Amino acid sequence: MPILVNVLLEAKDGQLTLFSTDLEVSLTDSVPAEIIEAGRSAVNAKSLFDIVKELPSGELQIETLPNHWMKLTKGTSEFNIVGISPDEYPVFPTYNTKEFTQFNAKTFSEMIEKTIYSVSNDETRYHLNGVYFENSVENGDNTFRMVATDGHRLSVIDRKIGDKLVGFSGQGVIIPRKGLNEIRKIIEGKEDSFEMAIEGAQLIVKTGSTVLMIRLIEGKYPNYQQLIPQSLKQSIKVRKDELYSTLKRVSLLSNQKSKGVTFSLSDGKMQVSSNNPEMGDAKEEINIDYSGDDFKIGFNAKYILDALSSISEESITLEMNDQLSPGLVKPEKDRDYTCVVMPMRI
Repeated sequence: MPILVNVLLEAKDGQLTLFSTDLEVSLTDSVPAEIIEAGRSAVNAKSLFDIVKELPSGELQIETLPNHWMKLTKGTSEFNIVGISPDEYPVFPTYNTKEFTQFNAKTFSEMIEKTIYSVSNDETRYHLNGVYFENSVENGDNTFRMVATDGHRLSVIDRKIGDKLVGFSGQGVIIPRKGLNEIRKIIEGKEDSFEMAIEGAQLIVKTGSTVLMIRLIEGKYPNYQQLIPQSLKQSIKVRKDELYSTLKRVSLLSNQKSKGVTFSLSDGKMQVSSNNPEMGDAKEEINIDYSGDDFKIGFNAKYILDALSSISEESITLEMNDQLSPGLVKPEKDRDYTCVVMPMRI
């Protein structure tokens, strides 16, 4: 819908309110303004943003012209932007709930960071195009969980970040990737809390004067619990930065599509190797905390690198069973965050 490149402006009651939507994610915000005459206008969002960004700070005058154009004046600068009739703009979503749950912004942002990279890009599996968000109460403890998977890997994180979410019906909800990216933008760097609620098929996020409305993905999320292996035989402790830099180097000569690398484990050592007949091969050895049988397993290097990037601890544990079973990547101390990675044939 070409009309959605526009932003709607509404001036009344001492406020200038802006509305924008792509029908999946909608955002509204307002600023105090001296309203000489109330009115509405819709213009190209990028043109308006680019002009205002380049103007020096201070007061700006906005006027709607009879042909729906918008006139911006500041000092000796004057801009006339082509607009459309505000009546053509899609009906903006609204909500009725007055109740919201407070969430810790920093922790919620961390939960997004640690799961969003596992969201599927496959549009045919639309229910995997978002992060599953659920709430559970055990022994009076309120825990929130985010889960994401694309079928090849899975990320799951638990955190205590607030009371039961207003509007939760017991089942979890699927928040689309785009919506999560927008939440992350508006709460980034915030030390305090923000507000959230569910109403019908939408998630409402409020921080200050900003209101973000996200249309939730309909559909049933797969039973992710059965994808998380329990009690694995092989457990390896390794420095995260050392494994990360080794994988980066060795994967340079891996197959560019599959990014396959092989982990060969022996007492206290792990050799990481790659082989691509068209480019060559590479191998590197690192010291690890491991004492067990010699063992080989193949992984997509990108999946392991993504998991390592999301971990802030210095040490991680890798847990595995055999060549055909999924492996786990975990921070050494944070037991509430787990990454599951499917192996590759070697």
